[in-house]
Amino acid sequence: MGQIPVGLQMYTLRKESEQDFVGTLEKVASLGYQGVEFAGYYGLSADELKDVLHKLGLQAASSHVPLTVLEKELDQTIDYQKKIGSNHIVCPFLPPERRSKEDYYNLINILNKAGQKCAEEGITFSYHNHDFELHPFDDGQKPLELLLKETNPDWVKAELDVYWLTKAGEDPVEWMKRYQNRTPLVHLKDMTTDDEKFFAELGTGGVNLDGVIAQGDDSNVEWWIVEQDQSRRTPLESIETSINYLKNKLVSAR
Repeated sequence: MGQIPVGLQMYTLRKESEQDFVGTLEKVASLGYQGVEFAGYYGLSADELKDVLHKLGLQAASSHVPLTVLEKELDQTIDYQKKIGSNHIVCPFLPPERRSKEDYYNLINILNKAGQKCAEEGITFSYHNHDFELHPFDDGQKPLELLLKETNPDWVKAELDVYWLTKAGEDPVEWMKRYQNRTPLVHLKDMTTDDEKFFAELGTGGVNLDGVIAQGDDSNVEWWIVEQDQSRRTPLESIETSINYLKNKLVSAR
């Protein structure tokens, strides 16, 4: 594939992972994904997971870590990442009860604190968006813009999710350009072109994936991360369709 490696956000296969985490990782590797972004470790110690990844030839691209864990167990989280060879920690989601304007201003300090600690330990820290961070406050400012404006760019990066940006009426390519060199991880997703705007396999919807992929090198993207929150096929069929699309797209772009 292309120079930027492709990982899978394991939340896509959460049900499969609950039944057989190691077996699910084996299937991900067999499809040609180069790494994985974790959303839990299903009881495996860092040493156990490191051994599994080594045997499968997978890299630990990143880990999504809940905000409450970042607030209370950041040192342990960083230690786990180091052991499995992951250089990225991502705050994945802001709970509904923490989305007031005051909450976002409080979040700035929380993200800066976590990001500074991660940076000191050689880990890149990012915030992952949904569409609700694009809904403006009363003054017209968008929460995601606020977070990226007020956090230290050396400590806090953005894991832009192109599906949620598109669903919110934003242009993901423009966001990548606006925050040049601050988007080391990008979530690749597609969206159906009907009114439902449902999650779609890559290359089957209307998200400007060509533009996003073309911008990758200029924005110094380190990982493309495939995620499909929900699927009308089996999740394994969906991720196979998506990786096959990327194999063709990234090879042809070289």
